[in-house]
Amino acid sequence: MKPDKKYTPEEIAPLASLEQWDEDLLERYPEEGKPAKAKEEFRNYDSPQRDTVREFYRLNHTYQTYDFVLEKEKEFLKFNKKEMPVWNAVEYLNTLIDDSDPDTDLDQLQHLMQTSEAIRADGHPDWFVLTGFMHDMGKVLCLFGEPQWAVVGDTFPVGCKFSDKVVYPEFFALNPDATDERYNTKYGVYSHGCGLKNVHMSWGHDEYLYQMMKDYLPEPALYMIRYHSFYAQHRENAYDHLMDEHDRKMFDWVRKFNPYDLYSKSPKPPVVKELKPYYEDLMAKYLPGTLKL
Repeated sequence: MKPDKKYTPEEIAPLASLEQWDEDLLERYPEEGKPAKAKEEFRNYDSPQRDTVREFYRLNHTYQTYDFVLEKEKEFLKFNKKEMPVWNAVEYLNTLIDDSDPDTDLDQLQHLMQTSEAIRADGHPDWFVLTGFMHDMGKVLCLFGEPQWAVVGDTFPVGCKFSDKVVYPEFFALNPDATDERYNTKYGVYSHGCGLKNVHMSWGHDEYLYQMMKDYLPEPALYMIRYHSFYAQHRENAYDHLMDEHDRKMFDWVRKFNPYDLYSKSPKPPVVKELKPYYEDLMAKYLPGTLKL
Protein backbone atom coordinates (compact mmCIF):
# COMPACT_ATOMS: atom_id res chain seq x y z
CA MET A 1 0.00 0.00 0.00
CA LYS A 2 1.57 3.26 -1.10
CA PRO A 3 1.65 6.11 1.41
CA ASP A 4 -0.08 8.47 -1.02
CA LYS A 5 -3.35 6.67 -0.25
CA LYS A 6 -5.95 9.06 1.12
CA TYR A 7 -7.00 7.86 4.57
CA THR A 8 -10.29 8.72 6.23
CA PRO A 9 -10.22 10.58 9.58
CA GLU A 10 -11.19 7.30 11.25
CA GLU A 11 -8.23 5.55 9.62
CA ILE A 12 -5.83 8.33 10.61
CA ALA A 13 -6.86 8.32 14.29
CA PRO A 14 -8.57 5.08 15.32
CA LEU A 15 -7.44 5.53 18.94
CA ALA A 16 -9.06 8.11 21.17
CA SER A 17 -5.56 8.74 22.53
CA LEU A 18 -2.05 7.51 21.76
CA GLU A 19 -1.93 6.51 25.42
CA GLN A 20 -4.36 3.69 24.64
CA TRP A 21 -1.52 1.82 23.00
CA ASP A 22 0.58 2.15 26.16
CA GLU A 23 -2.32 0.97 28.29
CA ASP A 24 -2.81 -2.06 26.10
CA LEU A 25 0.89 -2.89 26.58
CA LEU A 26 0.42 -2.73 30.36
CA GLU A 27 -2.43 -5.19 30.10
CA ARG A 28 -0.32 -7.58 28.03
CA TYR A 29 2.88 -7.13 30.02
CA PRO A 30 2.06 -6.20 33.64
CA GLU A 31 4.99 -5.27 35.86
CA GLU A 32 6.70 -8.31 37.36
CA GLY A 33 5.45 -9.06 40.83
CA LYS A 34 2.38 -6.90 40.42
CA PRO A 35 -1.13 -7.88 39.32
CA ALA A 36 -2.39 -6.72 35.94
CA LYS A 37 -4.06 -3.34 36.09
CA ALA A 38 -7.75 -3.75 36.87
CA LYS A 39 -10.02 -3.02 33.95
CA GLU A 40 -11.85 -0.30 35.87
CA GLU A 41 -8.55 1.53 36.37
CA PHE A 42 -8.17 2.16 32.67
CA ARG A 43 -9.66 5.18 30.95
CA ASN A 44 -13.33 4.84 30.22
CA TYR A 45 -14.32 6.03 26.73
CA ASP A 46 -17.79 5.90 25.23
CA SER A 47 -16.70 3.14 22.84
CA PRO A 48 -14.87 0.16 24.39
CA GLN A 49 -11.11 0.65 24.45
CA ARG A 50 -10.46 -2.87 23.28
CA ASP A 51 -12.45 -2.25 20.09
CA THR A 52 -10.42 0.86 19.22
CA VAL A 53 -7.15 -0.93 19.90
CA ARG A 54 -8.25 -3.83 17.70
CA GLU A 55 -9.12 -1.37 14.91
CA PHE A 56 -5.76 0.34 15.36
CA TYR A 57 -3.95 -2.96 14.82
CA ARG A 58 -6.22 -3.95 11.95
CA LEU A 59 -5.08 -0.83 10.12
CA ASN A 60 -1.47 -1.24 11.20
CA HIS A 61 -1.25 -4.86 10.08
CA THR A 62 -3.09 -4.17 6.82
CA TYR A 63 -1.06 -1.21 5.61
CA GLN A 64 2.45 -1.86 6.98
CA THR A 65 3.82 -3.60 3.89
CA TYR A 66 7.42 -3.84 2.74
CA ASP A 67 6.79 -1.26 0.01
CA PHE A 68 4.99 1.05 2.43
CA VAL A 69 7.99 1.02 4.78
CA LEU A 70 10.46 1.72 1.99
CA GLU A 71 8.37 4.66 0.81
CA LYS A 72 8.10 6.07 4.34
CA GLU A 73 11.85 5.77 4.83
CA LYS A 74 12.38 7.60 1.56
CA GLU A 75 9.92 10.33 2.54
CA PHE A 76 10.91 11.02 6.15
CA LEU A 77 14.57 10.12 6.43
CA LYS A 78 15.47 13.17 4.37
CA PHE A 79 14.73 15.11 7.60
CA ASN A 80 13.57 18.12 5.65
CA LYS A 81 10.37 18.98 7.52
CA LYS A 82 11.79 21.31 10.19
CA GLU A 83 15.06 22.32 11.82
CA MET A 84 15.23 23.71 15.35
CA PRO A 85 17.25 23.66 18.59
CA VAL A 86 16.82 20.41 20.49
CA TRP A 87 14.79 21.83 23.37
CA ASN A 88 12.55 23.61 20.87
CA ALA A 89 12.00 20.25 19.16
CA VAL A 90 10.85 18.81 22.48
CA GLU A 91 8.51 21.76 22.94
CA TYR A 92 7.24 21.18 19.40
CA LEU A 93 6.38 17.60 20.36
CA ASN A 94 4.57 19.05 23.34
CA THR A 95 2.07 20.68 20.98
CA LEU A 96 0.75 17.15 20.42
CA ILE A 97 -2.09 17.66 22.87
CA ASP A 98 -4.86 15.11 23.29
CA ASP A 99 -7.94 16.57 24.97
CA SER A 100 -9.63 13.16 24.86
CA ASP A 101 -7.23 11.79 27.48
CA PRO A 102 -9.50 12.19 30.55
CA ASP A 103 -7.31 10.69 33.24
CA THR A 104 -4.10 12.73 33.28
CA ASP A 105 -2.97 16.32 33.05
CA LEU A 106 0.56 15.36 32.03
CA ASP A 107 1.80 16.57 28.67
CA GLN A 108 4.29 14.86 26.36
CA LEU A 109 7.28 16.61 27.96
CA GLN A 110 6.30 15.52 31.45
CA HIS A 111 5.81 11.93 30.30
CA LEU A 112 9.31 11.94 28.80
CA MET A 113 10.76 13.38 32.01
CA GLN A 114 9.03 10.74 34.13
CA THR A 115 10.85 8.04 32.18
CA SER A 116 14.23 9.77 32.25
CA GLU A 117 13.98 10.78 35.90
CA ALA A 118 13.26 7.18 36.89
CA ILE A 119 16.38 6.12 34.98
CA ARG A 120 18.39 8.91 36.61
CA ALA A 121 17.17 7.96 40.09
CA ASP A 122 18.51 4.44 39.58
CA GLY A 123 21.99 5.77 38.90
CA HIS A 124 22.35 4.86 35.24
CA PRO A 125 24.83 6.69 32.93
CA ASP A 126 23.80 10.11 31.67
CA TRP A 127 23.44 8.86 28.08
CA PHE A 128 20.86 6.36 29.37
CA VAL A 129 18.99 9.23 31.05
CA LEU A 130 19.02 11.20 27.80
CA THR A 131 17.76 8.15 25.92
CA GLY A 132 14.78 7.96 28.25
CA PHE A 133 14.09 11.64 27.73
CA MET A 134 14.29 11.46 23.93
CA HIS A 135 12.89 7.98 23.21
CA ASP A 136 9.40 9.09 22.14
CA MET A 137 10.48 12.22 20.24
CA GLY A 138 9.68 10.40 17.01
CA LYS A 139 6.00 10.91 17.78
CA VAL A 140 6.40 14.28 16.07
CA LEU A 141 5.41 12.23 13.01
CA CYS A 142 1.82 12.78 14.17
CA LEU A 143 2.37 16.52 13.77
CA PHE A 144 3.35 15.90 10.14
CA GLY A 145 -0.03 14.28 9.48
CA GLU A 146 0.98 10.64 9.82
CA PRO A 147 -1.74 8.14 10.85
CA GLN A 148 -1.47 6.88 14.41
CA TRP A 149 -0.73 3.33 13.21
CA ALA A 150 2.33 4.64 11.30
CA VAL A 151 3.67 6.37 14.44
CA VAL A 152 3.05 4.04 17.40
CA GLY A 153 2.24 0.35 17.85
CA ASP A 154 4.25 -2.81 18.33
CA THR A 155 6.89 -3.03 15.60
CA PHE A 156 7.80 -6.09 13.54
CA PRO A 157 9.95 -6.96 10.51
CA VAL A 158 8.46 -6.50 7.05
CA GLY A 159 9.68 -8.44 4.04
CA CYS A 160 9.28 -11.84 5.69
CA LYS A 161 6.54 -13.95 7.25
CA PHE A 162 4.62 -12.22 10.01
CA SER A 163 4.92 -13.96 13.36
CA ASP A 164 1.87 -15.11 15.27
CA LYS A 165 3.61 -13.71 18.37
CA VAL A 166 2.82 -10.17 17.17
CA VAL A 167 -0.33 -8.78 18.80
CA TYR A 168 -3.54 -9.46 16.81
CA PRO A 169 -1.77 -11.65 14.23
CA GLU A 170 -5.06 -12.53 12.54
CA PHE A 171 -5.12 -9.11 10.90
CA PHE A 172 -1.97 -9.88 8.89
CA ALA A 173 -4.24 -11.88 6.58
CA LEU A 174 -5.37 -8.49 5.25
CA ASN A 175 -1.79 -7.46 4.37
CA PRO A 176 -0.90 -7.98 0.68
CA ASP A 177 2.56 -9.23 1.66
CA ALA A 178 0.98 -12.23 3.38
CA THR A 179 0.20 -13.71 -0.05
CA ASP A 180 3.28 -12.42 -1.86
CA GLU A 181 5.83 -15.17 -2.46
CA ARG A 182 8.69 -12.70 -2.07
CA TYR A 183 7.71 -11.83 1.48
CA ASN A 184 5.62 -14.62 3.05
CA THR A 185 8.29 -17.19 3.85
CA LYS A 186 10.18 -17.47 7.15
CA TYR A 187 13.14 -15.46 5.83
CA GLY A 188 11.53 -13.59 2.92
CA VAL A 189 14.09 -11.13 1.53
CA TYR A 190 16.50 -11.86 4.40
CA SER A 191 18.74 -14.78 5.43
CA HIS A 192 19.42 -16.71 8.62
CA GLY A 193 21.27 -14.59 11.18
CA CYS A 194 21.54 -11.64 8.80
CA GLY A 195 21.35 -9.17 11.70
CA LEU A 196 18.68 -6.60 12.43
CA LYS A 197 20.79 -3.89 10.80
CA ASN A 198 19.74 -5.51 7.50
CA VAL A 199 16.06 -5.85 8.42
CA HIS A 200 13.36 -3.28 7.67
CA MET A 201 10.97 -2.82 10.59
CA SER A 202 7.40 -1.61 10.37
CA TRP A 203 7.39 2.17 10.14
CA GLY A 204 6.96 4.34 13.21
CA HIS A 205 8.51 6.64 15.79
CA ASP A 206 11.21 4.13 16.77
CA GLU A 207 12.95 3.90 13.40
CA TYR A 208 12.46 7.59 12.67
CA LEU A 209 14.15 8.69 15.91
CA TYR A 210 16.89 6.08 15.59
CA GLN A 211 17.84 7.48 12.20
CA MET A 212 17.81 10.99 13.68
CA MET A 213 20.04 10.01 16.63
CA LYS A 214 22.35 7.38 15.09
CA ASP A 215 25.41 9.65 14.80
CA TYR A 216 25.20 11.01 18.34
CA LEU A 217 24.38 8.40 21.00
CA PRO A 218 26.17 5.24 22.17
CA GLU A 219 25.15 2.01 20.49
CA PRO A 220 23.17 0.62 23.46
CA ALA A 221 21.07 3.81 23.42
CA LEU A 222 20.43 3.39 19.70
CA TYR A 223 19.20 -0.18 20.21
CA MET A 224 16.88 1.02 22.98
CA ILE A 225 15.42 3.67 20.69
CA ARG A 226 15.16 1.52 17.58
CA TYR A 227 13.67 -1.60 19.16
CA HIS A 228 11.81 -0.52 22.29
CA SER A 229 8.47 -1.31 20.58
CA PHE A 230 9.68 -4.63 19.14
CA TYR A 231 7.81 -6.66 21.75
CA ALA A 232 7.57 -9.73 19.53
CA GLN A 233 11.32 -10.11 19.99
CA HIS A 234 12.35 -8.65 23.34
CA ARG A 235 9.34 -10.22 25.08
CA GLU A 236 8.40 -13.18 22.84
CA ASN A 237 11.70 -14.04 21.07
CA ALA A 238 9.81 -14.50 17.78
CA TYR A 239 12.48 -13.32 15.34
CA ASP A 240 15.64 -14.82 16.79
CA HIS A 241 16.37 -16.43 13.40
CA LEU A 242 17.06 -12.99 11.90
CA MET A 243 19.30 -11.77 14.71
CA ASP A 244 23.07 -12.10 14.94
CA GLU A 245 25.11 -12.47 18.13
CA HIS A 246 25.69 -8.73 18.37
CA ASP A 247 21.92 -8.11 18.30
CA ARG A 248 21.43 -10.62 21.11
CA LYS A 249 24.03 -8.87 23.24
CA MET A 250 22.55 -5.44 22.58
CA PHE A 251 19.00 -6.64 23.36
CA ASP A 252 20.09 -6.94 26.99
CA TRP A 253 20.02 -3.12 26.91
CA VAL A 254 16.61 -3.05 25.22
CA ARG A 255 15.23 -5.28 27.98
CA LYS A 256 16.88 -3.10 30.62
CA PHE A 257 15.15 -0.04 29.16
CA ASN A 258 11.71 -1.64 28.77
CA PRO A 259 10.56 -1.38 32.43
CA TYR A 260 11.28 2.35 32.45
CA ASP A 261 9.28 2.75 29.25
CA LEU A 262 6.27 0.85 30.57
CA TYR A 263 6.18 1.33 34.30
CA SER A 264 7.59 4.77 35.17
CA LYS A 265 4.41 6.76 34.54
CA SER A 266 2.69 8.30 37.55
CA PRO A 267 0.18 11.11 38.06
CA LYS A 268 2.78 13.26 39.86
CA PRO A 269 4.19 15.73 37.32
CA PRO A 270 7.91 16.52 37.14
CA VAL A 271 8.70 20.21 37.61
CA VAL A 272 9.96 21.02 34.12
CA LYS A 273 11.26 24.48 35.02
CA GLU A 274 13.56 23.03 37.70
CA LEU A 275 14.82 20.16 35.54
CA LYS A 276 15.26 22.01 32.26
CA PRO A 277 18.86 23.22 32.90
CA TYR A 278 20.02 19.65 33.61
CA TYR A 279 18.49 18.36 30.38
CA GLU A 280 19.76 21.26 28.31
CA ASP A 281 23.31 20.47 29.52
CA LEU A 282 22.77 16.78 28.74
CA MET A 283 21.55 17.60 25.22
CA ALA A 284 24.54 19.88 24.65
CA LYS A 285 26.91 17.09 25.69
CA TYR A 286 25.62 14.51 23.20
CA LEU A 287 23.49 16.17 20.53
CA PRO A 288 24.06 18.84 17.86
CA GLY A 289 22.83 22.38 18.40
CA THR A 290 19.85 21.84 16.12
CA LEU A 291 17.84 18.81 15.10
CA LYS A 292 16.53 18.19 11.61
CA LEU A 293 13.06 16.66 11.74
